[in-house]
Amino acid sequence: MKYDFDTVIDRKNTSSIKYDPVSRGKPEDVLPLWVADMDFAAPSCVQDALVSRARHGIFGYSEPDGAYFLAVQKWFKNRFEWNTEKNWLLITPGVVNTLYLAVRAFTKPGDGIVVQQPVYYPFNSAVQKTGRTLLVNELFYSEGHYSIDFEDFENKIKQAKLFILCNPHNPVGRVWTNDELMRMGEICLRYDVTVIADEIHQDIIFPPHKHCVFAALDERFSGFTVTCTSPSKTFNLAGLQHANIFIPSEKLRALFAQEYENCGLSQPGIMGLVSCEAAYTGGAEWLDALINYLAGNMSLINEFLHNRIPKIKLVKPEGTYLAWLDFSELGLSDNELNNAVTHKAKLWLNNGVTFGRGGNGFQRLNAACPRSLLQNALERLRNIDEVFQQGDIR
Repeated sequence: MKYDFDTVIDRKNTSSIKYDPVSRGKPEDVLPLWVADMDFAAPSCVQDALVSRARHGIFGYSEPDGAYFLAVQKWFKNRFEWNTEKNWLLITPGVVNTLYLAVRAFTKPGDGIVVQQPVYYPFNSAVQKTGRTLLVNELFYSEGHYSIDFEDFENKIKQAKLFILCNPHNPVGRVWTNDELMRMGEICLRYDVTVIADEIHQDIIFPPHKHCVFAALDERFSGFTVTCTSPSKTFNLAGLQHANIFIPSEKLRALFAQEYENCGLSQPGIMGLVSCEAAYTGGAEWLDALINYLAGNMSLINEFLHNRIPKIKLVKPEGTYLAWLDFSELGLSDNELNNAVTHKAKLWLNNGVTFGRGGNGFQRLNAACPRSLLQNALERLRNIDEVFQQGDIR
């Protein structure tokens, strides 16, 4: 079956934060490729399921049934060879919400929590806004590739109670190898550190890379790991507020469940349940087509920059639909770079500094859009290069 990822869908006046630049201090004429939702319609299996449920007309309190659990279990078994159990699963409104809950459930104020910057900025917020101590294991960047400084990682883990793992990594696009994950897991095991594994981008992996569920890598790791997943990134369902959280450890699960209850949260929303079950039951073929399309978008970015704007470089992603762009050769301050992207290129991207250490000189571009929009964005980037050559970019 052929799937259409080329049609441009008008998202203005749909309550989309992505397409409301003025309310967030951006010029009205910017092209928004920032927040991580896609400009593609969800697969028809999801749309049909939601329409059918809407026609029922009653939207009362809901709980997942056996068909829901079976769909989720089959998805993780078929895609990742991970055998999950029903009692491991807790449903929350989202992964970010879960990060805050987990931090409060498993640590106390002042405790150290390790993150690997540059990283998705809610990781940092979940630590700092709850009064914990942020311990940064900065990723090592060399010749367009990111790796882990394991000596520093172990030094930081020694001081920590919790480690928040991002795999696939947002924004740098790494899909950590089994060896890298094993090494991190052994260190966390050695120092009795709990791991929150944010694996929300796990479905979007570019061959030949493969995603390995951290908790499934070694039976010992499942005892100290909370695995955060959601169909939201994969099938563009973020607005439905739905995440599947797997906690094999009875002790950790009880602590998390108590914190969840203390927030006054109870049953999941019916449309989140319906969309997740439909996506995991009928969305695999659509997803495979999406990954192929996204790979084409990443190739377009890489070739365009290499041939037309060689001073701007793509950190080639192994997973996610997020392009991490290196502007460092332009020699601009972060304020100058952000100003150039916004006002010269007329693009709305994510400023690299918001991701923490190592984000200076970078911008994150969401490549999950029709190719015509991406081509437009790349042409706009040429404006930065042109004014840079003229010496008036500042």
